Amino acid sequence: MSTSQIDTGEIDTGDIDTDKLMAFVFRAVGEVGATLNCALVRMGDELGYYRDLAEHGPTTPEELAARTETGLPYAREWLSAQAAGEFVTFDAATERFTLPPEHAVALTDETSPAYLPGFFQIALGTARDSHRVIDAARSATGLGWHEHNGDVHEGCERFFRPGYAANLVPAWLPALDGVVEKLEAGAPVADVGCGHGASTVLMATAFPRSVFTGSDYHADSVATARERAAVGGHLTFEVASATEFSGDGYELVTMFDCLHDMGDPVGAARHVRSAVAPDGTWMIVEPAAGDHLEDNLNPVGRAYYGFSTLLCTPASLSQPVGAALGTQAGPTRIRDVVTAAGFTRFRIAAQTPFNNVYEVRP
Repeated sequence: MSTSQIDTGEIDTGDIDTDKLMAFVFRAVGEVGATLNCALVRMGDELGYYRDLAEHGPTTPEELAARTETGLPYAREWLSAQAAGEFVTFDAATERFTLPPEHAVALTDETSPAYLPGFFQIALGTARDSHRVIDAARSATGLGWHEHNGDVHEGCERFFRPGYAANLVPAWLPALDGVVEKLEAGAPVADVGCGHGASTVLMATAFPRSVFTGSDYHADSVATARERAAVGGHLTFEVASATEFSGDGYELVTMFDCLHDMGDPVGAARHVRSAVAPDGTWMIVEPAAGDHLEDNLNPVGRAYYGFSTLLCTPASLSQPVGAALGTQAGPTRIRDVVTAAGFTRFRIAAQTPFNNVYEVRP
């Protein structure tokens, strides 16, 4: 479709730069394609299309459909959409589609920190519930994490788990003062807001002498964590909110990408303050963000602001207090939360393109 084919109708173009208008229209068309691609990536992941392309190389739609035992029209149209979006390449001479090796890592290798299908899955699940968020916005209420569909819960873990696997034990914990030594010797640890338990299991597997308690208010997530936690008796899970998790004297308390979702983050911080040992450490992993809006006007910030609007802020507003920190809270607002609870030491211990890692001490 060319610019000349689009009818601007009754728009008064007297004060309008038509070229800028049409540039925005075509950018918006790209946005629609990107929105649909969330479902297409999910489709390719579920049907094994990406894995098949990674294994077999340049492929025709007929070959892809036969090998994956799916309908040819779906394979053909899916490949065409992926080529138009530059997720795969197309050779007109051979009429074959190829998944570049770098794209194959991001779309098929679950051990890579660049693995992306979970990111698309949580985005698709979040969009599916957008009508409920619109209703909540009209009534100035919230929508709890537990009220979302399964793609949100599963996609969240699938997105964050590879990054945790790549960074938590080899980089983030060693960035904290004296924590690894304590864990190697044996120490009590609370992983608050643990979800499906990916972070808890990683730590428990790496440090078998320490005792780990994962907690989350979402009972279904805790049930999933318990099913997966066959790593020994030094790991347990409980259903509890961040202001009510059990135990005290913890040498390490962790929160992974969840503080901003809480209705009462200061209340949660006060509970951590009462539960952590006098010389203990609280590690907070939060989405990468700067303190100012202009710091976050980039592709990562755009995605996180989208999740903040449709997922994280409604979750906070569904709980008592409803602080609504937002996914892009930034270091200063996180510092304000922990100092309000009585902690005196706060620093950024590590960073990745997707996360800030904070060390908090009494």
